Amino acid sequence: MLMQTHANRLKALRAQMERQQLAGWIVPIADEHMSEYVGGYAQRLHWLTGFAGSAGSAVVLAEDAAVFVDGRYTIQVREQVDGSLFRHMGVPKDDPLRWIAATAPASARIGYDPWLHTNSWAQNAARVLAEAGMELVASRDNPLDAVWQDRPAPSPAPAVPYDEALAGRSSAEKRAELAEALKARKLDAAIISALDSVAWLLNIRGVDVDHTPVALSYLIAQADGTAELFIAPEKTSPELLRHLGNAVTVRDRTAFEGALADLAGRRVLVDPAYGVAAITQALEDAGATPVAERDPTIITKAIKHPAEQAGQRAAQARDGAAIARFLHWLATEVPKGGETELSAAARLLAFRDATGLLKDTSFDTISAAGQHAALPHYRVDADSNLPIRPGSVFLIDSGGQYLDGTTDITRTVWIPDPAGTQPSAAQRDRFTRVLKGHIALDRQVFPAGTTGGELDVLARQFLWLDGADYAHGTGHGVGAFLGVHEGPQRIGKLNAGQAGTGEPLVAGMILSNEPGYYEAGAYGIRTENLVLVERREFPGGGEWLGFETLTFAPIDRTLVERTLLTAEEIAWWNSYHARTRALLAPQLDGEALAWLEEACAPL
Repeated sequence: MLMQTHANRLKALRAQMERQQLAGWIVPIADEHMSEYVGGYAQRLHWLTGFAGSAGSAVVLAEDAAVFVDGRYTIQVREQVDGSLFRHMGVPKDDPLRWIAATAPASARIGYDPWLHTNSWAQNAARVLAEAGMELVASRDNPLDAVWQDRPAPSPAPAVPYDEALAGRSSAEKRAELAEALKARKLDAAIISALDSVAWLLNIRGVDVDHTPVALSYLIAQADGTAELFIAPEKTSPELLRHLGNAVTVRDRTAFEGALADLAGRRVLVDPAYGVAAITQALEDAGATPVAERDPTIITKAIKHPAEQAGQRAAQARDGAAIARFLHWLATEVPKGGETELSAAARLLAFRDATGLLKDTSFDTISAAGQHAALPHYRVDADSNLPIRPGSVFLIDSGGQYLDGTTDITRTVWIPDPAGTQPSAAQRDRFTRVLKGHIALDRQVFPAGTTGGELDVLARQFLWLDGADYAHGTGHGVGAFLGVHEGPQRIGKLNAGQAGTGEPLVAGMILSNEPGYYEAGAYGIRTENLVLVERREFPGGGEWLGFETLTFAPIDRTLVERTLLTAEEIAWWNSYHARTRALLAPQLDGEALAWLEEACAPL
């Protein structure tokens, strides 16, 4: 009989741990590729605890258990995880390893799955637990998998070639560039385990992970430009094999670990952020020398080819028209009442789907009414679904995956009511300060070598002047029909521990520009566009950069406090909306077009 309750699942896991002589087991949200989003087969934390967030972990001991999440999920974890089964712990204040060291019995054997943790994590965990007299045990037999009776199988969907006209370069060109990078570092091979890096390098795509068009696979790239792709046989086709060519050998995914033994005596790159501990351990056991360096495809993937840039502009224009139709629907239909967070998300999906070109959403839509808008990473479900009340703030953060680009946009709107209720002075103030920060970042020109961390304060400055801030980063990298969150670049506080904030921005990178403000229990505000780093010319010379705006959709003027805007900011607003009208009007008609004309009128 299948275990339907989390209490029964926890009990079964503990029994299996006892059989394997483990006093504790660590459960992350992770797959074998350290992906941001994972397939159903890897949703171990959700199955065990009920927590449906995208980041977190659990520790199960014989007599205790805890779930660890960051501040984004403090409310969600309490709603979804039974506090009588799991303690609710907040990171970074509560560290899972330190909690184990303080809670588990002396000499405890604490297990982990080496395919679900990086090597650097395993080394640190072993040190922390050893200091407490405990042993960290790498177990290939995951006790949770042993008791998860109805665990979904990995996706059998085929991998498909990605059009070189959209990619801009052939896989052979990319592999040759990677081979030169390896030889320059005196490396013999590289393990490419990040799914989007495999997809980018080979010009292939798949549907194995929600929101990210990738195929479950590994790649061993050689310094001579050849490669071995490890992928389930049912995912291949004659078309895919022809596309890959003779320089790419295709093998069963299950053969990957054994193939690492063939690298004996060689220097092999393993990206410490994506290469799991099992890979490093297998290489060391085989007599190879793993070298912890960043996967060279990470930076080349981030710098978009002109063909990818053109595709992104086309995708944004198409997506912007769908957003405009949705905003028109919000303005005209939602005030009548009866709509909810879920119905709004479904309506937006329908507008995107009507393009005929949507492949997937790029993440779970954040459709947030009222107090839910104050949760930056809120995800609506049937239990949390709120009605959208006229006379309130509504926030919608969403994105689409199209063959020619990946989109991500946030708009905060005021839902009018029949009584003509207006936003409060505080709401207009906060919305406008967020807008001013967005404009400041969008307009900034900066010298080559500037990092995202150095630009972050531009977006926060007007909130800071009034003693306010937001707890998330200001911008993340975005892929080209790949991950909506793509490194290495990022805009955020340098001292906040966010990877990528120290990465210099380079022409061709795409980032989000998304400052926000959140009034706990009341409302939230965020305005987000995507931008492309581009070169700027000045008479004095030198290499200078700025941003090309990629996202075009009206920003709600009802929430703007015009007296807080400077002449330059009003000029930006009017220019942005003139471009929005020019780009979207040819794609709209009827009432939606009339609404767009009014929404894009000068401020």
